[in-house]
Amino acid sequence: MDTNVYRREIEAWHAARVERLQRPDGWLSLVGLAWLQPGVNRVGSAGDNDIVLVKAPAHLGTLVWHADGTLELDCIDRAGVTVDGAAAAAVRLRDDRDGAASVVAFGTVSFIVIDRSGRKALRVRDTEAPTRTGFAGIERFPVDPAWRIVAEWLPLDPPYRLTTGTVVGTVEAYPAPGKAVFEHAGQRFGVYPVFETPNARELFLMFGDATSGRQTHGAARFLYVDPPRDGKVVLDFNRAYNPPCAFTDYATCPLAPPENKLALAVTAGELKYRAHA
Repeated sequence: MDTNVYRREIEAWHAARVERLQRPDGWLSLVGLAWLQPGVNRVGSAGDNDIVLVKAPAHLGTLVWHADGTLELDCIDRAGVTVDGAAAAAVRLRDDRDGAASVVAFGTVSFIVIDRSGRKALRVRDTEAPTRTGFAGIERFPVDPAWRIVAEWLPLDPPYRLTTGTVVGTVEAYPAPGKAVFEHAGQRFGVYPVFETPNARELFLMFGDATSGRQTHGAARFLYVDPPRDGKVVLDFNRAYNPPCAFTDYATCPLAPPENKLALAVTAGELKYRAHA
């Protein structure tokens, strides 16, 4: 491996990561997380709504969560409100478990409906969010090729069920199709990458280590992993990144499961985002 080429690859990956964060619909634009109740939820900026959204029309409308799990939005004040780019009307909304969630927008603000273990919430974004306009950049450990680790892949059939909590108190379960085992400093370690969604092609690793809560984000760091090849997977910890909850209080990030907490200091990847702390 050409070290200079590798370092340039990591720098390019990091630049793309920062660009995604700063997009109008990126994690830095989150300004709210409002849990829905089954039945009728009145939405708007006026204080008599069930869900109060700053910058929304006073009485935007009602969002009905039906017993069959479907969602229906009926806009009362349709001035300047769009649903998926079209003028607002009475419309069924898709949540994020149905694929691409419906986007309800007004001015600089938008929201989608998310589903977390059967609970539904409005995820609210504002392109003028202070977390976005005041983004301070991301500090990292120096790029170290030694942290690009080729691990042995131990396939599991059936997949291991990896269960972990989230920052909002829910519990998520993911299928882990195998275990990645590697050696570092004379010790042997193992982690369980998972499929984040049913149609995922890449593996997703949620992990903690001896730097967690000190130098790096305490809840977890994340890492995408290419599918195994010839019985091996590459764990490139130089690409370890902070979860959305490192930047905002309105994310629903999973925590590092006990199985993926490493008894070593992974001195690679992103450091704590101190501006949010």
